[in-house]
Amino acid sequence: MYVYQRLKDAREDADKKQEDIASVLNITRQQYQLYESGKREMPMHHFVALARFYNISLDYLAGLSDTPKKLR
Repeated sequence: MYVYQRLKDAREDADKKQEDIASVLNITRQQYQLYESGKREMPMHHFVALARFYNISLDYLAGLSDTPKKLR
């Protein structure tokens, strides 16, 4: 699974809109849309922020694991 698909799946599982996640990251919806569509690479600090927001591991968010382990 590609990272951008995991970003979209995590957002949809949380019943959030792109605007909501952009607000969490303090970026525009258009910037986030580029990350989610795979047209731009997302910085690591945004991955960390989203892992904390969704309470899931970075491994899951990055597509390295298929199990969405909770953060401790």
